[in-house]
Amino acid sequence: MRPRRAAVVFLSLLVVAVGTASAHQIQSSRFAAPIPLEFLFGGAGVTVAVTALWVGRTGDVTEFRTWRTPLVIPSRIATAGRYGVKAVFFVGFLVTIGHGLVGPQVEAENVATVFVWSVWIAGLGLFSVLFGSPWRTLSPWRAVYDALIRLEGREIRLLDSYPSWLASWPAFVAFVVGIGILENLTVVPRSPASTAVVVAAYAAVMVLGGIAFGEEWFRRADGLAVLYRLFGRVSPVGFAEARDGYRLRLRPPWAGCTEAVSNLSLVAFVVGAVYTVSFDGFTSTPEYQNLLFGLRDLLDSGPTTSVLIYVIGLGGFLVAFVAVSIVMTQLSARESTWRETALAFAPTVVPIAAAYEVAHYYPLVAERLGVLAALAWSIAVAPADPVTILGWLSLPAFWGSQVLLIVVGHVIAVVAAHAVAVERSVNLADARRTHLPLVALMVGYTVLSLWIISRPIVS
Repeated sequence: MRPRRAAVVFLSLLVVAVGTASAHQIQSSRFAAPIPLEFLFGGAGVTVAVTALWVGRTGDVTEFRTWRTPLVIPSRIATAGRYGVKAVFFVGFLVTIGHGLVGPQVEAENVATVFVWSVWIAGLGLFSVLFGSPWRTLSPWRAVYDALIRLEGREIRLLDSYPSWLASWPAFVAFVVGIGILENLTVVPRSPASTAVVVAAYAAVMVLGGIAFGEEWFRRADGLAVLYRLFGRVSPVGFAEARDGYRLRLRPPWAGCTEAVSNLSLVAFVVGAVYTVSFDGFTSTPEYQNLLFGLRDLLDSGPTTSVLIYVIGLGGFLVAFVAVSIVMTQLSARESTWRETALAFAPTVVPIAAAYEVAHYYPLVAERLGVLAALAWSIAVAPADPVTILGWLSLPAFWGSQVLLIVVGHVIAVVAAHAVAVERSVNLADARRTHLPLVALMVGYTVLSLWIISRPIVS
């Protein structure tokens, strides 16, 4: 059977399996898997491996085509829309802080907790994967800085230019602390007041940093800006300037993942994003609970044990990626360093993080959008019940969609990595040899990801 056909057959069987699962009775958020999980994990891993074999044999995916569509958004409409959504988001930012501090301190009844962690952070991540990063337009701290520039009449920068040695390490730290730890391991996301304080404090740091270092600060030091920009690499759509506006353009989802990142801080950020979205799912598994309480008893460390587990796991992922980069460098016939290899191949794993982001969060984002709409209507007009956007989606169908998204994300990552390997290698055989360690890592991570999502809900 040809590799492409094998991949299609596996994905088709998956769709059939999901349809079968939908007929099963769901009890206590668990259901019987329609096929043995070992077969599912193995099939997914084989799909990723077969994709690597296919692109390794053909080598014809390195030429990326961009399709121009006839759709052009007039400049006036684009400008009006940009300012409109900027204003709406900034108002939402202010309401978040105000309602979080003085509103009801109940998670489901406060704009801060409903909006920030799911609709804002996760929702804009999903948007970035599909359409590219909107953060340059929406960033409320960038809006404050832009207003200060208009008042001053020039760029504000009290200190010298942004230090090159800082790179994007501030953004990496912000992501690890804000999303990796605060969102996943603390009660902050359930506390409106705490959420409002975190948002206000981060906004203050961002504005002060911008005043100190200028516009470069927002591009390189803002964790959300870097995260959404990386997710935007996977987006299949983009806009190019045309004579009378902006023309919609389409591209393969791996095309934006073949351009190397500029420094090791972005390598760490990419690996951290892949790890963190998986760790969030891992915290729902029985194995994590056993590990957590076992270490608590062993170390007598209390609640900080979860942070310790997160940090150790993050370190493990970083070491694994560096090790794979070293092996790839040794296998390549081209003279290079592990650093150059890591910079080149780090973007190719972004589709994995993006796929897990979409798979893990799209139901939560949809649910919280319905709650947020009801809250907004209740505050402005009259009490209203939340809108159930995905009420029709069964648990088995949701789980099946997660599996499909994760496998597709890994396949896209394999294609992107092969394209980079071909570009950096002396011939196709060298590209296949160089690519092999990363493929092995991706296959292993595919199985690990599917195991994680299977633990809380599949019996």
